[in-house]
Amino acid sequence: MREINIKIDKITPKQWANFLIELNLMKDAWKRFGPEVNIKAKNFNKIIKWGKRKPGGHEEDGSDSDPLE
Repeated sequence: MREINIKIDKITPKQWANFLIELNLMKDAWKRFGPEVNIKAKNFNKIIKWGKRKPGGHEEDGSDSDPLE
């Protein structure tokens, strides 16, 4: 097993979410070639769930609020 530790300074929350989503896309794309990538980050699953939602879709928490409000 090989391990990498990445530390990032001066990144906005939106940039951080996009960074994690990009890493997850890479992980999914490389899976068919053999590497098993494990990503650990605070709120990782929540961020990926947010990144995979479809435009115009409602949250699964039961909220019926209009996304344009």
